Amino acid sequence: MTDLNFDLLIEAEDLAPFLGHPHLRIVDLSRRSVYEQLHIPGALHVAPKLLVHQEEHASGLLPELEKLKQLIEYLQLSPEHHVVAYDDEGGAWAGRLLWNLHCLGFERTSLINGGIHAWLAAELPTSAEQEKIQPVEKLIEVKLNPQYRIQYDELLNLVECQSVQLWDCRTEDEYTGLRLAARRGGHIPGARHFEWSTALDRQNHLKLQPLERIQQRLEHLGFNLNAPVVVYCQSHHRSGLAYLVGRLLGWNIRAYDGAWSEWGNRLSSPIVTGELPS
Repeated sequence: MTDLNFDLLIEAEDLAPFLGHPHLRIVDLSRRSVYEQLHIPGALHVAPKLLVHQEEHASGLLPELEKLKQLIEYLQLSPEHHVVAYDDEGGAWAGRLLWNLHCLGFERTSLINGGIHAWLAAELPTSAEQEKIQPVEKLIEVKLNPQYRIQYDELLNLVECQSVQLWDCRTEDEYTGLRLAARRGGHIPGARHFEWSTALDRQNHLKLQPLERIQQRLEHLGFNLNAPVVVYCQSHHRSGLAYLVGRLLGWNIRAYDGAWSEWGNRLSSPIVTGELPS
């Protein structure tokens, strides 16, 4: 049996020969209506709501261990499996799933570049069947690995000490505070803005722009890819893809899953409003 040795980012054509592999777990995070119409054969559908935990101030937190355990049981994920995720929006929800798994120490994961759009463009097979999977003998152990996550108190301390590099990947209107999505608008002090969707090539089936181009744009904005960075959006949905971009660039990156829904809703959080720096 050929071992699965996929990179973190794979092309649709590279996955196709391995359909049906016993250690391959394909996860579809597209809209349910899209999944029911067509999906990659063997793909399990996961609703985005299963990936997040909502509290008073925050809407996109990492779920508690019991909920994460339920997700692993639903996926029937063993230590030998390799998870390949995709969606219909360029990789944000798929990236969020992979971040959740990374937070459990499971990194045998890949994102399909372009998701279902690239798969269809390559004229690869699809299915409309409700997929069923066989139970596995040993599921992965559900325990948290904090390497890729930062929480409010730690981030607040770093911001107050001006010792953190921040990537805000929301829209420009959210960043400046023109669009209000919490009690207060604006951005975390010191955060630089690079919207997540600008990393996508809309003329090429929502695949990522060449990584060299993305890196050049980030560096032009003042980011230092040799120093750690924290990425955030509104609910750690869009920053799911940004997190993966950082990993692909070899960046030491963590995600703030409390995100602006937590930071902007806490009235004591320091914020900045106004235009983008010139």
